[in-house]
Amino acid sequence: MSVTIYHNPDCGTSRNTLAMIRNAGIEPAVIEYLKTPPSRETLIDLIQRSGLSVREAIRQKGTPYAELGLDDALITDDELIDEMLEHPILINRPFVVTNHGVRLCRPSEVVLDILPEARTVPFVKEDGEVVVDETGKRVR
Repeated sequence: MSVTIYHNPDCGTSRNTLAMIRNAGIEPAVIEYLKTPPSRETLIDLIQRSGLSVREAIRQKGTPYAELGLDDALITDDELIDEMLEHPILINRPFVVTNHGVRLCRPSEVVLDILPEARTVPFVKEDGEVVVDETGKRVR
């Protein structure tokens, strides 16, 4: 299976998502999007295929979102995309692409929706939260 993760190694949610993918025996293509931002076309495709609006795909916390005035409802989606490409830290993470779909994996266990292989392998997050128990059952 082909899996790609748009990853930020400084983000716990992104690290947990990557660990869940690897725990399923899959080595994904890892794109550190802060170092290698997606193209405009790829970013738009990720957002559309994940079923999000552009505003839902923007990260506000720990970014220049407020300083740039991006909370202004008059700013268009195209302008928001421009800002996300100019400041990749505004791209929420992690986006994951599999043969089963695209998701913004917040929380990290959202990856299970598009990675059935990971549903049967026990997994515990960095903070000790059990996501998939020893019997392969998803814990909610």
